[in-house]
Amino acid sequence: MKKSNSIILFNQKQVRRIWDEVKELWYFSIIDVVEILTDTSIPRRYWSDLKSKLKSEGSEVYEKIVQL
Repeated sequence: MKKSNSIILFNQKQVRRIWDEVKELWYFSIIDVVEILTDTSIPRRYWSDLKSKLKSEGSEVYEKIVQL
């Protein structure tokens, strides 16, 4: 499985991503996305709290989103 890493800009902020050639999909860093969408200074903490909330609510989305 060949993957390539790159960084893109979104609203002048960096977003890390990985291209999976086999699946032909981009995977984006959830921490970078959370930081951009929430404008928080502690995106890892925000993501951790959100994961806990999703898990306690029984959300299946929690199982499908992982941190790169």
